[in-house]
Amino acid sequence: MSVSVVILTFNAEETIGATLTSAFLVSDDVHVVDSYSTDGTLEICQAFGAHIVSHPFENYGAQRNWAIATLPLKYPWQLHLDADERLSPELVEAIRGLKVDPSESDMVGYFVPRLVHFMGRPIKHGGMYPIWHLRIFKTGYGRCEARRYDQHFLAQGPTDRLHAPMIDDMRMSLSEWTARHNRWSDAEAEELTLGSADADRNGLLVKPNFLGNPSERKRALRSVFNAAPLFLRPFMLFIYRYVFRLGFLDGKPGLIFFILQTFWFRFLVDAKLYEKSNAADHR
Repeated sequence: MSVSVVILTFNAEETIGATLTSAFLVSDDVHVVDSYSTDGTLEICQAFGAHIVSHPFENYGAQRNWAIATLPLKYPWQLHLDADERLSPELVEAIRGLKVDPSESDMVGYFVPRLVHFMGRPIKHGGMYPIWHLRIFKTGYGRCEARRYDQHFLAQGPTDRLHAPMIDDMRMSLSEWTARHNRWSDAEAEELTLGSADADRNGLLVKPNFLGNPSERKRALRSVFNAAPLFLRPFMLFIYRYVFRLGFLDGKPGLIFFILQTFWFRFLVDAKLYEKSNAADHR
């Protein structure tokens, strides 16, 4: 398969080198869309020979869709990565192997599993692996969701899976991690406040479906979570992931990850939803 690679960046000098190294193993057409980094990210990208453009960041989905519509991609397939994601050697070989029959298949997209590395350890339990993401698709057949947080790509046509993982290597400090999630909790609270009042958004939303593709099933599970009582659901999610899905087997990094990701972040979202509701009641 001939594929162009698109990477979003902002102050990613710690991880972008590994991302670019793996990207250039599957393509000679690598594009970086940067949101005005102030560290050494752009110098590293220039040294690798990536095509660099700068564009203001509104949200992940808007930035992805701007890249899809704007970049002069050389090849008919696109692979999308974040600046802290890299392809495993097995995934590099799997993508290269797709060169065998690109024109004989009616597939328009491929899901790949994401393996999170947190504080230097792979998080393999707690339902965190595999989490499937549509990251490879034919140009003209894929867009990114118009959500404010937790966006997924959508494909218009049949999809398949590649079973080798991409690595999401979270090397940022806990201070930076919590600062980013604080901002994302604002986005998630806004998204949940919109609810069904803005449910279509020009068809750029994954439809919940327990029998659908991985993104549709994840969205269906999320709808069950969202229907649970405010403030109770973060406790339920933590117990489900850390106890019943064996998240405790991921050691101290797993303990920190599951408390922050499944409890603290989700409790913060609920608190901000309550804050919005309380403010509206007192106007």
